[in-house]
Amino acid sequence: MLELQGIAVSSGIAIAKAYCLVEPELPVEKMEIENIDAEIARLNETIIKTKSVLETIRNGMTDTVGEEQAAIISAHLLILEDPEMIASMKDKIKQHANAEYALKEVTDTFVQLFESMDNAYMQERAADIKDVAKRLLAGLMNVELPDVSLISSEVIIVAEDLTPSMTAQLDTRFVKGFVTDIGGKTSHTAILARAMGIPAIVGTKTASKSIPHCSMLIMDGDSGIVLEGATEEQQQHYRALQREFKLQNESLQKFSSLPSRSADGHSVEIVGNISKIEDIDSILTNGGDGIGLFRTEFLYMDRDELPTEDEQYDVYKSVLTKLEGKPAVVRTLDIGGDKEVPYLSLPHESNPFLGYRAIRICLNQQAIFRTQLRALLRASNYGDLRIMFPMIATLEEFREAKEILLDVKQQLETEGIPVSEKLQIGMMIEIPSAAIIADLFAQEADFLSIGTNDLIQYTLAADRMNESVSYLYQPYHPAVLRLIKTVIDGAHLHGKWVGMCGEMAGDTTAIPILLGLGLDEFSMSSSSILSARRQIAQLSKEKLATHIEHIFTLRTSSEVEQYVKTMLMEM
Repeated sequence: MLELQGIAVSSGIAIAKAYCLVEPELPVEKMEIENIDAEIARLNETIIKTKSVLETIRNGMTDTVGEEQAAIISAHLLILEDPEMIASMKDKIKQHANAEYALKEVTDTFVQLFESMDNAYMQERAADIKDVAKRLLAGLMNVELPDVSLISSEVIIVAEDLTPSMTAQLDTRFVKGFVTDIGGKTSHTAILARAMGIPAIVGTKTASKSIPHCSMLIMDGDSGIVLEGATEEQQQHYRALQREFKLQNESLQKFSSLPSRSADGHSVEIVGNISKIEDIDSILTNGGDGIGLFRTEFLYMDRDELPTEDEQYDVYKSVLTKLEGKPAVVRTLDIGGDKEVPYLSLPHESNPFLGYRAIRICLNQQAIFRTQLRALLRASNYGDLRIMFPMIATLEEFREAKEILLDVKQQLETEGIPVSEKLQIGMMIEIPSAAIIADLFAQEADFLSIGTNDLIQYTLAADRMNESVSYLYQPYHPAVLRLIKTVIDGAHLHGKWVGMCGEMAGDTTAIPILLGLGLDEFSMSSSSILSARRQIAQLSKEKLATHIEHIFTLRTSSEVEQYVKTMLMEM
């Protein structure tokens, strides 16, 4: 029996035969050509054909997994339209190089550039260029690439890597999961797997070399374990887990219409995170109490210019209208770090996560900020709008942002444009300095929302996108828990509510701790809402509170995790 450990990037259990994806070799030789015009025409024709294929894939993805995920293929189309890249290829052809050699030389240079960047997100974008380059090269050589869309029996795909465009073509009726040698949690392939509901494990290093084609595989997308040649007893165990998982999902549906309340009657809000209007349908279908995080930066990305005030107003109005009175917490523009907006020409930074991003950009480029605030405030009359500022480190930053918002509000009212009187103004707690003085912020903000994704990485000085230090990304670390407690206690001291919109809010181990600490709002992906509501319904806040004191005596993340799991089994 073979057992491999990889990085779990999309949950679920799959049991099926291995489909070992072997891609054709595409060796490139440098050749001297005479007819330059004909060679450029051959390149142009291949680019046009490749665009057509990718557009077909993108359209299919829009129907199956939504526009946000389809934007991954849109990024590939933009690579094919990159004037610098295409011009560089043609320049080499003009020096009498064949199109295949010109393509490889230029794309290799771009790949090396992205891979050399000190940013895991940008490094992984090199995979997108490789994907596009492979398609172009195969087209120039008249070589057929493997067509995973033709798979017609239940399999688990095993590959060195699975490109985003291949992942997008997987038929989930037959492809039950995939395992790769390389990859990370933030790769486009991983994002697509989660969106499509396909269990996925990446970063196994040796899967494609050690797993035989057609051998029986078991993969656990929650633990990252891959078993080949499992015993009958192991197969029965995992099949039982599959059945249990299916039954649990079916039983969850009754919680879509139930209130978010603990077993002892303590009410909380279980809300959803969204990036676009279409995401609201899933939140409401799952009985979400509202929106806890609207990531407005996606309105600014994958375009060539800033969205206008009216464009933004239409989106915010639609969000509030669809919610029919349920609250919507909207985060103002949060770009920088791993979120690039090329047309703003932001400076290249050696450490962008600690640099010029989010509220720092908005306070510096106030025209952009004021346009967004005008759109938000104009839309505020259509529902329960709560605006929050990201990446606040100091009280001065919050005061300045709030002052700008109130100034925009006054201008609108002077123009005869009404603004809701129920409007709430809050902020995200993502930086340890803000967590430590949460009681001071709570005196001036209407609410606080804890962004644990960044709070954890800043507290432990560990880039959450860097696989080499992934072991330090510890949500249950005593330091992280103490900061969360400080925020909740500080806000409650002044009668303000506290939410959490990081991944931790939907974590089954974290939820009992957060409920015991008194967190008021849990914001998560739509797929986690029902399971979170069921879990909270089975917990007594009063009983949990008795365990909190002991949890804060524990010294390591693993001790906390083990204690909570043991505690839950006994409750």
